[in-house]
Amino acid sequence: MRTVEITAFGPAENLRLGERPVPQPGLGELLIRVAASGVNRPDVIQRLGHYPPPPGASDLPGLEVAGTVVSGDGAALAQAGLAVGDRVCALVAGGGYADHCVAPVAQCLPVPEGLGDVEAASLPENYFTVWSNVFDRGRLKAGETLLVQGGSSGIGVTAIQLGKAFGATVLATAGSEEKCAACVRLGAQHAINYKSQDFVAEVQRLTDGRGVDVILDMVAGDYVAREVQCLAEDGRLVIIAVQGGIRSELNAGLVLRKRLTVTGSTLRVRPVAFKGAIAQSLRTQVWPLFAGGALKPVIHATFAAADAAKAHALMESNQHIGKIVLTW
Repeated sequence: MRTVEITAFGPAENLRLGERPVPQPGLGELLIRVAASGVNRPDVIQRLGHYPPPPGASDLPGLEVAGTVVSGDGAALAQAGLAVGDRVCALVAGGGYADHCVAPVAQCLPVPEGLGDVEAASLPENYFTVWSNVFDRGRLKAGETLLVQGGSSGIGVTAIQLGKAFGATVLATAGSEEKCAACVRLGAQHAINYKSQDFVAEVQRLTDGRGVDVILDMVAGDYVAREVQCLAEDGRLVIIAVQGGIRSELNAGLVLRKRLTVTGSTLRVRPVAFKGAIAQSLRTQVWPLFAGGALKPVIHATFAAADAAKAHALMESNQHIGKIVLTW
């Protein structure tokens, strides 16, 4: 099979096409002939040498794929309502940058009605992450207010749409007026340009001083202290990345007085059963919303797999809105 290899840790140019034997599915797994592979920030971090794959996972980058089921564990396929020849998308712990990929059946979902392979490949990593963190850990409910940091990212556009679809008021931050406008088009009630506006002051203004109920944070660092100021009573801050650094200081008095929850998670190392439970929630509660148009993939650019280095360069430029996808 064709692959995209990390030949050495470092710049995007270290991504090169390679060849490996086609992997074979084991118990509870299936093999996908991959048509498209999603590109995510963790892929870049892995390429830089800072995000090793968990034990037992492929060393190839790539956390999500879409394509056609070639073979697999018959009993597991039948239990999941899948069959050889079905079009699926899957969340994987590695190995997505290849034209064949083994995935746990439990982490596979049928391609939503009306979507192509590129669109389907843009879904798993973001939808699994947002559902697990905003709705499971963050306990977002209809009528509450969600603040999405980095609203124009792949995670961000997903969180905005899901928050709105499930009855929340959504605020978002982004780094340009163009990105802010995109957030509003996707369903954010307001978007705050964090480069020209103080998001704490804007959140207080937009909520009449009440604050927001849930914050989805990909920055951490010095954002944490400011986010604590943005939360309403009984508010929940969920941290899913540390692009701004791992060290934070905050006003613990505010945490006490407002009964706040500060939490976070990573998804890649969680067991198959945990991810499978998320998949079931997505299949029953979220996937039907694509057919009705309440949700839609946001694809910024596609690249041939041979141009994976260009895809990573675009990701690192932070100029994209939505998802970047490789095609095979």
